[in-house]
Amino acid sequence: MSFKFFDKLSQDFSELLNDKKEYNVVVEVDKEENKKSFTAHSAVSRYRSSYFDKELGNVTANENHIKTIIKPSFSAQIFEIILEYIYGGIVNIENTDTKTIYELMISANELEIIELSVKLESYLIESKASWLRTHFSLVYRSIFDSNEFKEDFPSLQETALISILKRDDLNVEEIKIWDYVIKWGIAQNPTLPNDSKEWSKENFKILKITLQQCLPLIRYFHIPSEDVWEKIKPYEKILEKQLWNDIIQHSMSPNKPVNSLILPARTFSTPELPSRTISTLELATKVNEPFSTIINKEHVAELSSWVDRKSTIYSLANISYEFQLILRGSRDGFDPVTFWNMCHGHVGTIVVAKVVGTDEIVGGYNPLAWDKLKSCWMKTNDSFIFSLKNGNIQNSVLSRVINNKEALYYPDDKNIYGQYFGKWEFMMKSKVSDFTQMNYYLRLLKNNIPNCTIS
Repeated sequence: MSFKFFDKLSQDFSELLNDKKEYNVVVEVDKEENKKSFTAHSAVSRYRSSYFDKELGNVTANENHIKTIIKPSFSAQIFEIILEYIYGGIVNIENTDTKTIYELMISANELEIIELSVKLESYLIESKASWLRTHFSLVYRSIFDSNEFKEDFPSLQETALISILKRDDLNVEEIKIWDYVIKWGIAQNPTLPNDSKEWSKENFKILKITLQQCLPLIRYFHIPSEDVWEKIKPYEKILEKQLWNDIIQHSMSPNKPVNSLILPARTFSTPELPSRTISTLELATKVNEPFSTIINKEHVAELSSWVDRKSTIYSLANISYEFQLILRGSRDGFDPVTFWNMCHGHVGTIVVAKVVGTDEIVGGYNPLAWDKLKSCWMKTNDSFIFSLKNGNIQNSVLSRVINNKEALYYPDDKNIYGQYFGKWEFMMKSKVSDFTQMNYYLRLLKNNIPNCTIS
């Protein structure tokens, strides 16, 4: 007979995690501005995770015999849960949102904690299937970023590869997809020389035949020109001559028509946009239609492509975001306080305003959350301001951030100030609490300075 005291063992090891006296491992997580350090013990870490076993063997200890591992892609919240599992064997996800559980599964897999990763995978499949379907693009992106996927990719069945390439919501850069397809094709023909510069015409013909079902599914016309020359040109011989000529023409003159079929761009989101929805804040004096009195669908396509940092504008059939109205001035009022109250907490928002007596439409995009409780500069690389083509205004102007530390400002006096992009570049201010009588709006774009930037 044996007596098992696993609960007491788990409790004692969990207390060891909080014991700072004899630790010899430091793990730094999160990006530089939010860096957080955790302490651990090499003996426990090595035996609970094969990743740590290998990593600690490659790290040199400092003069205090402490080894440091840096994992900037891990959040502090996720790593804290993983440490609790490593030491105590317990993971409590009762009040944890599904996205965090999914990220925990991915992180556990990266740290080669297979027991935890498999358990969370089963939980998500069995209990959160609808969430997985809704967030299909996130799941696929994680697969493409996985080292295991990169290793197993050459063994993928052709039918499975084709089904992936047909997806519009793959959420992966097109040039990355091209790289994978080329690697897959080469892997099916192990006799091909390692260096493609040494290939004969017959070698290229073999690869072309192997990829004949896959090549038509690549979205060539949504690949940046520099990638076309660097990564596609070396394999131009596997493409039809007309297609290659059209790709070259499009890279030099995007507005000229081509003979080849142009497939729609795949949807691609940035980390700051967890969903494919953008909220709009509208400042207008008349209500003529349900969604917007200021912007049309062509404007929505242009704004969406700017949010995703696309080099070409989305087609109307392939707009990647659904715009939802939060505030309309004629309905909700033009008071700055109204703006801060109604927009507080909203993430990923676009402000649009029409200048009275002109065709000019101006605005700005904020990827962060508006916060009426803050009074400070906000840091981001992804906000921008703009002027949209409309009526007599023939060209749109996009202005991106240069100084990301002063990209947005949440002011002290929210009775006077509303949206504040950059240092006075787009500032909505009214001393009489009415944006229709505001003193400032869009300084740089007002003067039609092309390609101006927030400084």
